[in-house]
Amino acid sequence: MDFLTIGQIRKALSGFYYVYHEGETYQTRGRGNFRNQNLTPLVGDEVLFESDNVTDGILKKLLPRKNELIRPAVANVDLGVVVMSAIEPTFSTNLLDRFLVTLESKKIKGLIYITKTDLLDETAYQEMIAFKKAYQKIGYSVILPDPKEPPQAVEELTAAFKDKLTVFMGQSGAGKSTLLNQIAPELDLETGVISNALGRGKHTTRHVELLPLFGGLVADTPGFGSIEFAEIESEELPELFPEFVEVQAGCRFRGCMHRKEPGCKVQEELATGEIEAYRYQHYLQFLEEIENRKPKYTKKH
Repeated sequence: MDFLTIGQIRKALSGFYYVYHEGETYQTRGRGNFRNQNLTPLVGDEVLFESDNVTDGILKKLLPRKNELIRPAVANVDLGVVVMSAIEPTFSTNLLDRFLVTLESKKIKGLIYITKTDLLDETAYQEMIAFKKAYQKIGYSVILPDPKEPPQAVEELTAAFKDKLTVFMGQSGAGKSTLLNQIAPELDLETGVISNALGRGKHTTRHVELLPLFGGLVADTPGFGSIEFAEIESEELPELFPEFVEVQAGCRFRGCMHRKEPGCKVQEELATGEIEAYRYQHYLQFLEEIENRKPKYTKKH
């Protein structure tokens, strides 16, 4: 196959890119000019490549991406499954909202999956149901496994994979690898033990690979426990809270930041309980973080 062909990078390892095309995987290397153009091919990229055998291909060109994530390094993601633990580590709406805001900024659909519900007592489980309803009201899909019927939750999750490139993310120690092993036992992914000293999971996943599962592709990705909003600007943030977007046309001022402006519709909705107070508090906190971010200095050439 000495002519240019379109394929998709399914794995990147040790300087090789494994490109999938019509049932075959081709081992390829990137061209030097990617480095010169400051381009890094990512898993998920659609590419033009040429190869006369499956072990000796050359990547020629990256096709335009619709989005990219830095951690994990994946391009063209359709669905982000945010895996959050109900307990051990403690459920954190702040961390959940960080993931959701990041997904919104990349125009990636978010789905929330709660783990470890079998460790909850009835009162704590009812609290999780309240959180589920709150996030569903905003427009997010939430899967909260019933401890009595856990396989149903996994079936509901895998049904969402069809025709999508899905990335798992979320709390360290929340059981992403365990969940992936449940979905596809043949993966036999290494799972981490929660470090008691830190109360969070060790990073267990080494490199990113796209796995064909349930009619779609799923990236097995490193879990990370914190997100900094390095790429989001303050004026963009109100657009990343769907419940604000829904009502902000009713604000008196265009470009309202929903802080102390008069005639702010978001503030009205907050006062009546239509908007959750914790979501609004997180918004203010994230806004402050972005505004206080240290500027990046770029070297002049």
